[in-house]
Amino acid sequence: MKDIKIVIVDDSAFSVAFIRNILEENGFEVVGEAGTLDEVKEVVKDKKPNLVTMDMTLPGTDGLECTRAIHEIDPNIKVIVISSMMDDEIVNEAKKNKVSAYIQKPLDADQLITAINRVMASDELYEYLQQEYFAVFKEALMDGMNRMTKTLVAYESEYTDNKEQESAGMTIIIGIIGKFAGRMLIDLSKETASNISAAIFRREPKSNDEIIAALGEFANIIAGNACSILNRKNKSLGLRVAPPSILTGDDVIISAPTFNTTTAIAQTNFGKLMLNAGFQKGEDEWI
Repeated sequence: MKDIKIVIVDDSAFSVAFIRNILEENGFEVVGEAGTLDEVKEVVKDKKPNLVTMDMTLPGTDGLECTRAIHEIDPNIKVIVISSMMDDEIVNEAKKNKVSAYIQKPLDADQLITAINRVMASDELYEYLQQEYFAVFKEALMDGMNRMTKTLVAYESEYTDNKEQESAGMTIIIGIIGKFAGRMLIDLSKETASNISAAIFRREPKSNDEIIAALGEFANIIAGNACSILNRKNKSLGLRVAPPSILTGDDVIISAPTFNTTTAIAQTNFGKLMLNAGFQKGEDEWI
C-alpha cells in the first residue's frame, strides 16, 4: 500500500502542506502539486500518479472539471475530493464524475488514510477478508452463545459452496455492507430456536414472536461483533450490519448466493445449527 504516487490539487499553500505532511508521515509518495486546470493536466501527464487529492474550488475551474481532465488522460487514476464544501448536490455530481471518495475539511488524518486504503487496496483487501472472515464469525458465534446462554459450541464440519439449501425451520439473514457486501445467516430448527430463546430469557418463551425476536437479536449481535472484530483488524473494511430478515416455515428454501459462502455445522446444548457467511467482490461502496 505504500507504493502509491499521489498528486495534490489545491490552490491553498497551507492545504497543500497540510495534506503533504499527512501523506508523507504515513509513507505515501507525493509526486506533484497543482492549483489550476493546466497544472493538473501537466503534472498528471508528467508524474503519472495512482491517486489525486482534489479541492473543489480552484481558480478558473473546479474539482469536477479537473477530475474529468484527469480521467481523459488515464481513467484508472483515483480521485479523492478534499473540500470545505459538501452538500447532497455536489456529492451526487462528484459520484457522477467518478470521484472515488469525498472528505470534508477540516481534514482528519485517519479519515484520509482510511479513504486511500479503501480506494486503492480493493484486491488486496478482498483477499485479506476472504482469509480472515469465517474464523472470526465462528468465534463470534461461540462467544455470543457463551455470553448469552452460558454454554459452548462445537463445530462438526465446514465447507464452501454457493448452492441453495433447505431450511431446518428458521433462517435469520443479516445483510452486511461496507467495502464489500456480504451476508451472514443462521439456520436452525424451530425446536432449537425455542431452546436457545428459553436459555436467553431464563424462562420459556411466551410466544413464537418472542422466539423470533430473541433469535433475530442473537444473530444481529453475532454478526455485529464479527464485523467489529474485522474492522479492528483492518478499518478500511468499514463493515456494517443491516437489521435481520427472518424466514420460518416447513418448506423454506435458502436461495443460492451469487458468490461463494462458507458453512459450518455447529453442535450446541440446544440442538444443531448452521452458520453461513460470505462476501462478494463487486462495485466498491462510495466513501
